[in-house]
Amino acid sequence: MESLGNKLKTARESRNETYDEVSFKINVASRYLKALEAEDFSVFPGEVYVLGFMKNYGEYLGLDTEKLFGLYSAMKLQEQPMPTELLKPQSQFPVKLLLAVLGVLALLALIGGGVYLAAKNMPKFEASAPKSASKAKNWRVDSLPIERRLFVSDSFIIPYKDAEYRLTLASVEDTLTVSLNNADVIALNLGIETPFDVDADGLSDMKITALDFVKNKPSTGARLLLEFDNSPQNISQTSAQALPETSSDSTNRMQTVIFSSPTPYPFTLQIVFQDYCLFRWEILAESNRRGRNEQYFERNRELSIQAQNGIRIGTSNAAAAKIQAVGGGVQVPLELGAPGEVVVANIHWIKEEENRYSLVLTLLE
Repeated sequence: MESLGNKLKTARESRNETYDEVSFKINVASRYLKALEAEDFSVFPGEVYVLGFMKNYGEYLGLDTEKLFGLYSAMKLQEQPMPTELLKPQSQFPVKLLLAVLGVLALLALIGGGVYLAAKNMPKFEASAPKSASKAKNWRVDSLPIERRLFVSDSFIIPYKDAEYRLTLASVEDTLTVSLNNADVIALNLGIETPFDVDADGLSDMKITALDFVKNKPSTGARLLLEFDNSPQNISQTSAQALPETSSDSTNRMQTVIFSSPTPYPFTLQIVFQDYCLFRWEILAESNRRGRNEQYFERNRELSIQAQNGIRIGTSNAAAAKIQAVGGGVQVPLELGAPGEVVVANIHWIKEEENRYSLVLTLLE
C-alpha cells in the first residue's frame, strides 16, 4: 500500500509543481508541505494543524482526503507501543494473558478510531470538563492581548476610553457568536481574526479570534483570543469630516492615489482572475457588513466588490488578480505585485489638504 507521504509527493510531482508554488496557492508554509510528504509530524504545533494542512493539501492535489486521514490513522496505530508487561514471559494464567492482549488491541482500535473521528470533525479541542450550571463568569480585561476559555454567557469586561463594554459568548453552534453589550452579534469561525468596533465610532478597535471550539457542543466552551486591531484606521462611516489626513505610517509599504474628489463616494472593485488564487476581502468601517470573506478562484472567474468607505484585500498570488477600481464614471487599473507574491492592501478614502479626498491603494506589510 502506498504511504501517506508518497501519495502526496506523487500527486504534487505529477503536476510539476514545487513546494513554494503550492505554498503560495493554498497559503500553507512550504516547510509543512515538506513535513507531510516526509511523514515528519513533529514539526507541527499540534495534531489539529496536521489534519488541517493535510486536508488543504489533499484537496488541492485532488486526492481523497478520507483516504489520507485513514492512512494517517493507520500510522498512528502502528506507532503505539506494546505494554512491556505483555513482553515478559508468562508461564502461568494463559487466560489472563489472552484477556490482556485483547484489551490492548481494543485500546489501539479506540485510539485509531479517535484519530479518524478527529479528522472528520475538526477542529480538535482541548479536553475540558463540561461546565456546570454555575452562574456565568466575568473576566475583567486589564491588558491586551488576552486568551481565555469562555463558556456560554461568560463575558470579557473591557474598560476602553473611559467606559466599560461587555463582550459575551452567546452561542456555540456551527459558528460561534459573541455579543457586544448584549446587542451587536458577531459571528466567529475557527482561526479567523474578526475585527469589531467597541465604541461604535465607525472604526474597528479590537479583533477576536476563536482558537478552539467544537461545533454544536456548548459544554466545551471556546478558547478566545482578544487583541487590539493594529491595522490602519483611515475611514469613518458616519462623517466625511472624520476621515484622517494621509499618513506616513511605517506599516505602509506604498500608497498610490487612484482618483480624487471634493467628497468621497461609493466605489467598486472589479476583479478578473487569470490564474489559481486564494483571495480574501473585507469591507471596512461599515457596521452592517462586518466579517471576512475567503475563496479559491480559478482562471477566468470574476468578482465584484462594492463599498462606501474602503475594502481590505489579500491575495496569495498578486499577479493572478487583475483589478479595476470603478467610481465617479472612471475606471483605473490597479497593480498589486509580482507573480506568486502574497499581498495585503487597503483601497480606501483619505482626507487630503484643502478639503479634498483621495481614494488610495495602500500596500501593507
